Amino acid sequence: MRTEYAASDSDPNTQFNLGLRIYDEYKAYKYDSAFAYCLRINRLAEKSGDAKKIALAKLKLSFILLSSGMFKETFDALADLKAQQLSVPDRIDYYFLKARAYSDLGTFDQDDYYRPINYAKSLAYADTAQQLCRDVSYQCLTIAGFIAQKKVDLPAGIQSYQAMRRLPGLTPHQLAVSASTLANIYEMSHQEEAAFELLLVAAIADVQSATKETLAIFKVSDYCYRRGDLQNAYRFIREARDEAAFYKARQRQVEISHISSIIEGEKVGIIEQQRQTLQRNSWVLAGLAAFGAVCTLVIFLQLRRLQRADKRVLASNEELRAAIGQLHQLNGRLNEANRIKDEYIGYYLNSNSQYLDKLEALKKSLVALLDSKQYTGLQRLLDGVNIKHERTALFKNFDQVFLKLFPRFISAFNTLFRAEDHVQLAEDQLLTAELRIFALVRLGIDDSERISRILGYSINTIYTYKTRVKNRSILPNEEFEAQVRVLDAT
Repeated sequence: MRTEYAASDSDPNTQFNLGLRIYDEYKAYKYDSAFAYCLRINRLAEKSGDAKKIALAKLKLSFILLSSGMFKETFDALADLKAQQLSVPDRIDYYFLKARAYSDLGTFDQDDYYRPINYAKSLAYADTAQQLCRDVSYQCLTIAGFIAQKKVDLPAGIQSYQAMRRLPGLTPHQLAVSASTLANIYEMSHQEEAAFELLLVAAIADVQSATKETLAIFKVSDYCYRRGDLQNAYRFIREARDEAAFYKARQRQVEISHISSIIEGEKVGIIEQQRQTLQRNSWVLAGLAAFGAVCTLVIFLQLRRLQRADKRVLASNEELRAAIGQLHQLNGRLNEANRIKDEYIGYYLNSNSQYLDKLEALKKSLVALLDSKQYTGLQRLLDGVNIKHERTALFKNFDQVFLKLFPRFISAFNTLFRAEDHVQLAEDQLLTAELRIFALVRLGIDDSERISRILGYSINTIYTYKTRVKNRSILPNEEFEAQVRVLDAT
């Protein structure tokens, strides 16, 4: 469709329709791409001068802004939209979008004063959208389910869900939306088992439809955590966090960060308990080994004449010593892992604290400028946010913490190359881009796509850096990363 879109620049009407179809494919998958095509269809609509197209394009823009958690921009776009210029189905979408916007804003604010106000507006707009419905369609049943959710009307929610399941051609994404809505009603009605089952249905449907703008997997993680299933809770919260970051759902990332920190803290606690248990076991084994050595000595003195028995006892003693040596090595690795964990948690909490302070200061400034309607000052404030500078500072902090954890990493890394290919750093330089990639590999992050998201490089750039370094190494390419993961940290 993108190829057809590029080839249809001589036919604006065809290009507008193709742009809408491409937007529909991206809207639940990736915000950046959906937003880019939204801007294109808005430009095409403005150029055509067709009021209906202009209104429809702004409606699509409002939807994608809301999906990304950009509430102010959503309400600004909706304010410029004239509902009477939309078709009836699109007008229904318009009022329902406003209902969703006020509902999401109320949930995001978590404020006892403004939340009821926003929820009341949400319900009013949903009622307006429902009054325009004239048939039993997915659109109208979705609105009915939403209203049932706001009123905590479980029978009405079940009725809407069952009617929706009977619709012909129901897509996995539509199933996920309906199941998730009914799950919320069950949850508010304190029927958590039924809510959990429906959330699983929604999460599976989201996977089947490649939906990234999703709440189901996050809520499944929360349910697993409350049930004590920490392993699945940790797995699902990581997936939810990755999906929110991939889509760029800002409000979802904020919601996920709270439960994510709790679950990860619990996991760290379990790891610490396992470490202590292993340490106690090592002492027990050491005691048993000592006892075995004493027994061996007694047997040796009593059965000196039995040479064959003597050899067997000596062999057993050697095996015990080897086992003790392995335990000492294992204990040393555990101590190293514990030290790295403590350092990394401190760095993680400190970095999050700094960014939260910055966000809080930025929020206060934005609120002050908005309250005083100083839009010029608002623009200056936004222009002052230097993402490149922030990323550079992030890299510097990461380099410092990593080199503190692995002070011999660079020298150990150089042993994998010939002398002429050793990494040479400037006096004030910590890590190069290539070293930073393999520093993440040493920490256990070896997925190139994940590394590209962390460092802000394209996936092709990561592959290029990796290939270039591996080609210089004295090791075979397939063995290089495995060797980096065990480089000495002391």
